[in-house]
Amino acid sequence: MLTNVMEEIVRSIVTMLMRGTEYQTFCKCAQCEMDIIALSLNTLPAHYVTTEQGRNSVFERMNSRENLEWINKRIIQSIHVIGKYPHRN
Repeated sequence: MLTNVMEEIVRSIVTMLMRGTEYQTFCKCAQCEMDIIALSLNTLPAHYVTTEQGRNSVFERMNSRENLEWINKRIIQSIHVIGKYPHRN
């Protein structure tokens, strides 16, 4: 097992944000979502683990309020960048 915990966190936050009301005007096609995830991950450090115990430990550490705010800022920047060049709209 090789898991990037940051990717898990980013995917879940992007999914939540894109399904919410704040970004209704943005393209929600699968390609735009994947572009947002990729761009976000390119601005964030990877956190790879090889065990479920390691994943849980890193996930707990990354799930702090400060870290989530920091991650959210990068995701929101990515949403706005990709939103300027949507695939479907």
